[in-house]
Amino acid sequence: MSEEPADSVIFYWRPGCPFCFALRRNLRKERVPFHQVNIWSDESAAARVRVATGGDETVPTVVVGSQTMVNPSVAAVLDAARTHAPHLLEQREREGPAAAPARGLRGWLARLRAGR
Repeated sequence: MSEEPADSVIFYWRPGCPFCFALRRNLRKERVPFHQVNIWSDESAAARVRVATGGDETVPTVVVGSQTMVNPSVAAVLDAARTHAPHLLEQREREGPAAAPARGLRGWLARLRAGR
């Protein structure tokens, strides 16, 4: 696993996890910057998740600075980022509320082009 800065948001996930999908979608909606790590393709990431969860590969697991959270809410991730990595939220707060995402075919095409 590549080492990420201690003040970043690291999002551990695995394919097929509905909780991961929901949290990822909501973090993006709230414009929280994060680094994604698939625990099925990164053994050291899976090991870190097992240490954090007492031996299980429970995802989503999110690490912000020294704080590790298992299946956290978006509010919990935002609180941790404010405490451990406030610089990550500065641009988000300067820009104000996010515009509502486009829906339907137009929204799908925009997300497809953006790689989301």
